[in-house]
Amino acid sequence: MDKREQMIRLWFSMWLEKKDLGMDDVFAENVSYTESWGPCYSNRETVKHWFQEWNMRGSVIAWDIKQFFHKENQTVVEWYFKNVMENGDIEEFDGISLIEWSAENKIQSLREFGCNLHNYDPYQKSDTPQFREEKIHWF
Repeated sequence: MDKREQMIRLWFSMWLEKKDLGMDDVFAENVSYTESWGPCYSNRETVKHWFQEWNMRGSVIAWDIKQFFHKENQTVVEWYFKNVMENGDIEEFDGISLIEWSAENKIQSLREFGCNLHNYDPYQKSDTPQFREEKIHWF
C-alpha cells in the first residue's frame, strides 16, 4: 500500500513541479487515463504528451491528498485540486481518482471524478428546490 501511495504522491508532485519525475515507473505502457470532464488518454506516451502540453498552458497550484482507500488491485484517492491557466482562469474542485494497478504495480487505469466546491442546500428556504443559476464547470 505504501508503495502505491508513494507513486500517487509522485504523480501529483509532477504536476506541482511541472516535471516528469518518472512517469515510466508510475504508469503501465497501455494505461487508460480519463479526466473528470471527459478526455481520455489511451497509453503512457499520450499521457506524457498531455502532461507536457498542458503545463505550457497552465499551472497546478494545489493538489492535496485527503485520504486513500485500498482494496485488492484498486486504490481510491480523495483530493482537492486547483489550477490557474495562462489566460487567468482558475479552477478548483474536490475529486477522487479510481486507480487500478497492473501486476507490475503500475497504474493500469485511472479515472477522475470531480465535485463542485460551491455546495448549497436547494431546500434551505422552501420545500420547492431553489437551484443557482450558474455555469456548471468542467462537466
